[in-house]
Amino acid sequence: MTGISILATELDGKRQETLMEMVPASRHIAALADPGVTGPAHLDALRNAAAMRSVELSIYPVRDREEIAAALHQAQADGGTALNVLASGFLNANRKIILDRTSALRLPAMYQWPENAEEGGLAAYGPRFAKLYRQLARQLVKLLHGAKPADIPVEQPTEFELVINLQTAKALGLTIPESMLDRADQVVE
Repeated sequence: MTGISILATELDGKRQETLMEMVPASRHIAALADPGVTGPAHLDALRNAAAMRSVELSIYPVRDREEIAAALHQAQADGGTALNVLASGFLNANRKIILDRTSALRLPAMYQWPENAEEGGLAAYGPRFAKLYRQLARQLVKLLHGAKPADIPVEQPTEFELVINLQTAKALGLTIPESMLDRADQVVE
């Protein structure tokens, strides 16, 4: 067996921490979660990490695209002032709905893929799709040249990017701390 591990859920905590730094006044953060991907132990760890910073974390599980808008509205109605979109292929496939709703609700949101911030999200932290596809292509070439899957190690991305969208921040009325902008790999202006 071989492939690529993208450290998706492992980075949810880092994204949450970064979101709290970007929106320091937020005392109640919401997390949009795919229950098929994110387990209870992981959600408890995220809640505990938020609580250590005196931030309440509310989890909004969604199982199908029709639940997304309602969950985001409920998150805001419950007092959520920022959103961490947890790692999930399902949530990424429905990012247009999430981007549109968070924009309409003026809800600052953190995403898994740098491309999401370039598409209008406030910020994102993780590996780029294109680089993952290149890694996957290299593995595929090895397989096509006769290598056995068991002989090809599972790879992980080595580069993670923090992308901050200042246009979105401005539309939300947010001032991103200079220290965050200095740490960003890309700032969309």
